[in-house]
Amino acid sequence: MPETLWWVAVLFAILGVVMIVAAGAALRRRRPLRMSIRLLLALVFLAAGAACGVVALGVQGYRALTHEAVAAVVRTEPLGPNRFQAQFRFPDGREVSYSLSGDQLYVDARILKWHPMANVLGLHTVYELDRVAGRYQDLAQEQQQPRTVLSLAPKREVDLFKLRQRYALLSPLLDAEYGSATFAAADGPTQYEVRVSTTGLLIRKLGQQSN
Repeated sequence: MPETLWWVAVLFAILGVVMIVAAGAALRRRRPLRMSIRLLLALVFLAAGAACGVVALGVQGYRALTHEAVAAVVRTEPLGPNRFQAQFRFPDGREVSYSLSGDQLYVDARILKWHPMANVLGLHTVYELDRVAGRYQDLAQEQQQPRTVLSLAPKREVDLFKLRQRYALLSPLLDAEYGSATFAAADGPTQYEVRVSTTGLLIRKLGQQSN
């Protein structure tokens, strides 16, 4: 998906350079109006190329979402009172484990939806798991007991969520950016399937695990 955007960014950059060269030629021929128009077009092309490059860089690491996809398989194992371990296995085979406080597993994700115009460039709804946390079923414990919140997302140089909020330049491409969360009991050895759909995140129990 980002490859198409990279090519579009390169194309806009080339057009921008061509317009700059053409503006220089118009300047030598003493045609200020034509030079101004070509410089303006150069700025437009270069800005469009930069926007496509930023989006292509920011969308790397996100997984394409069609209908419903398995984001991770999680196995929970109690470690003691209000304490459990969550072992994540991702579709790419990567596995990580977290020690969490609470009696419920909480997972949230970021979801990006694009305008139809962006679909032509190869951009479709994508998602990325963002955080994992321990959650207490009892509200008083949630307010008073220690909480653990850890990142599931990789560190990235370009964060499309923050860029979309800061710059209106991405509004013609990005339709909506939102978060979705789900949680389930973690009071016993259990295996869950964390799924993401176009409507949000959900979690399904795969089966009770024996000690």
